[in-house]
Amino acid sequence: MKRIPVGIPALAFACSLGLATAALAMTKDEYRAGKDRIAADYKSEKERCASLAHNARDICVAEARGNEKVAKAELEANYKPTQKNRYDVSIARAEAEYDIAKEKCDDKAGHDKKVCMKEAKAARTRAKADAKANLKTARADKVADERSSVARKDAAEDKRDADYAVAKARCDGFSGEAKERCLSDARARFGK
Repeated sequence: MKRIPVGIPALAFACSLGLATAALAMTKDEYRAGKDRIAADYKSEKERCASLAHNARDICVAEARGNEKVAKAELEANYKPTQKNRYDVSIARAEAEYDIAKEKCDDKAGHDKKVCMKEAKAARTRAKADAKANLKTARADKVADERSSVARKDAAEDKRDADYAVAKARCDGFSGEAKERCLSDARARFGK
């Protein structure tokens, strides 16, 4: 029953792995075409649901809405591949699965229905928690990478200063024009 365009999940999966590159970047025209395709798919899925009866129709409509929400979130993540958009895809998936599970629980009664609803809520909570943890981890990794870059830059500068001091000390063994040439070479070599 789920009909998500094949290219969209593949690109979303590639983006979730951090493989988003300029080659995967989507143009504005492709984005618009994707939105139109999602709307058309939703409309056709919803029309198919009209032939079903009672709760089967409700489940079908929930699946159609869920597919639409997830496809829109994936399209947005492909168009603008950010950590936040990948998070939004995970949240859309969690909500869609919850809505479908909720409708499926309507087929049950009494204690079974209560347990089914609790399971659906727990699954949604787990999925949202995982999405939030992934977002926070990605942001922390980015900050750590930035700090690491600054630390490497500082370390490189400290090494260059130390190497320059050694070269300068070696130049002190010379005198006159040879010393000046040595110092000039050291300044050029160490960017001083």
